Amino acid sequence: MTAAAAIAADADRIAPRDERDEMYAPFSSGVIERLRPFIRPHRRLATVAVATILLFVTAQLVIPLLIKGAVDSLTGRAGSWPLPGIIIAFLVVIVLNSVTNYWSDVTAARLAQRIIFDLRRAMFAHLQRVSQSFMDRSHVGRIMSRLQGDVNALQEFFETSVPAIGDMALLVGIVGVLFALEWRLALLTVLLIPVLLGVRAFWLPRARAVFAAARDASSIVNGALAENINGVRVVQATRREAINLADFDRKATQSRDAQVAAAWTAQIMVPTIDVLTGVALAIVALGGAWLTLEGRTDIGVMVAFMFYVQRFFEPVRTLSQQYTAAQRATTAAHRIFEVLDVPIDIAELPYAPPLEAREPSVSLRHVTFGYRSGQPILRDFSLDVAPCEVVALVGPTGSGKSSIAALICRLYDVWDGAVLVGAQDLRKVNQQSIARKVVMVLQEPFLFTGTVEENIRFTTPDLDHQAVVRAAKAVRAHEFIMALPDGYATMLDQRGQNISIGQRQLLSFARALAADPAVLILDEATASIDSFVEAQIQEALRVLMRGRTSILIAHRLATVKDADRIVVLRDGAILEQGSPGELLERGGLYADLHRHNYASFDEI
Repeated sequence: MTAAAAIAADADRIAPRDERDEMYAPFSSGVIERLRPFIRPHRRLATVAVATILLFVTAQLVIPLLIKGAVDSLTGRAGSWPLPGIIIAFLVVIVLNSVTNYWSDVTAARLAQRIIFDLRRAMFAHLQRVSQSFMDRSHVGRIMSRLQGDVNALQEFFETSVPAIGDMALLVGIVGVLFALEWRLALLTVLLIPVLLGVRAFWLPRARAVFAAARDASSIVNGALAENINGVRVVQATRREAINLADFDRKATQSRDAQVAAAWTAQIMVPTIDVLTGVALAIVALGGAWLTLEGRTDIGVMVAFMFYVQRFFEPVRTLSQQYTAAQRATTAAHRIFEVLDVPIDIAELPYAPPLEAREPSVSLRHVTFGYRSGQPILRDFSLDVAPCEVVALVGPTGSGKSSIAALICRLYDVWDGAVLVGAQDLRKVNQQSIARKVVMVLQEPFLFTGTVEENIRFTTPDLDHQAVVRAAKAVRAHEFIMALPDGYATMLDQRGQNISIGQRQLLSFARALAADPAVLILDEATASIDSFVEAQIQEALRVLMRGRTSILIAHRLATVKDADRIVVLRDGAILEQGSPGELLERGGLYADLHRHNYASFDEI
């Protein structure tokens, strides 16, 4: 069993799954205020983007006026501009319109990308620092949904937010020009705005709920997809393909229906605005014709008015669609900030000194710890490991072995008591120094995409090639590495899937040896290696543990036969401890296991 699995097993004994799914802090209502720190560093670019979009709007407003001037010139209206001058001005405005449109789009996209880059980096950095207990309870697919889907929704909003400012300015500008040209026709046109506001007031609350439901449904589908992909071997081994497909089909159907409802809700405003546009044009045509016949206005004003009224509802339609994006972005931002609001439980004191561990003793003093408040796994637990002593922890699954290892690495903080390494309380030292002095090798090795050498140097990136080779030779990994197509430069697939489990474990041993830790924790580290390979590396493990304080977590008793002391755990307490020979003589639990031919504690 891996450390993560063992920790989860401890947590599962005390926390039902449906309760542990509530992992995020309640979100705040000030989304704009929360986004402001991500926008502030890019104020200059935002100013350029807004300036270019306002120039574009100005060009849009001037074009119908130039058309009016051309009509006035052709109809011989007194005081009209000369037609050649109007044509030249028209060409200049068209060029300005094209250039500013291009640059506003470019700057808006660049601004959105920079803001989203900062936001995505902040989320990644925060998730690297949140407590292990949060990650134990988190669904990877749902976290990925927030890192990708929600961030993409926010990116879409930022990319269209600057054009939305232009649409608002265009709308205000059109209203101003309409009243300047013919206030009576303008008044008839704007009387349709209350109708539009009434429709939107009815639509908005329903849209909010629909968009939130669509985002949540998408998150659930992403979570189910990630879970089934990660567990595909178990699914195939248990022949659950049909059952899992039916379950996924149900969730995907719910997501589809939610997305369709969101799309329908988003588009329902479009025909409403089209109807209002047609009504406005009819009013202008009839009213303008009457005013023209009465001699109260000119044909040029009528022509310009028709252009402006037609353009009047275009920004309204665009702003309605932008509001849809804004609603999605608001929902996405809430979910993003829920992640960023997850508290950092493992805090580092300011100016914390490094962990020295010159005398690498390990002490757990009256430790009380668990995964849910009021339900401890370890109760007033104490254990002392002398410098360079090899201590093995054995016991049934859920007895607290992996929890002890996690506390020594400070993946969690104790509720009460203290964990000391070299007489230094881990809560009072620099966390980075803990990672350099305390190294844990897990049963299931985790390798990252990259070369073999990069994986061995993972904890010590400044290590030279010769040191990497020496570490690999010490754990008997050099031979198989040289047999790979590119030796130490061979690229490993995701999690090292292109090499065997045993080879992955050997690389994890080489990584640990290269780090040269003061305290070494082996969590059933030879369980993934066959007996032949295990026999080969036993001497390498002795070399690895030599001169280091070593803690072995084991189910297979053959792994701990060379331990200086064996500590037998049950229900978070020490049942017995002593050398292997002493425990055999006592005839306790360890002796029973020995008599049963090294049977697994998982079977007890």
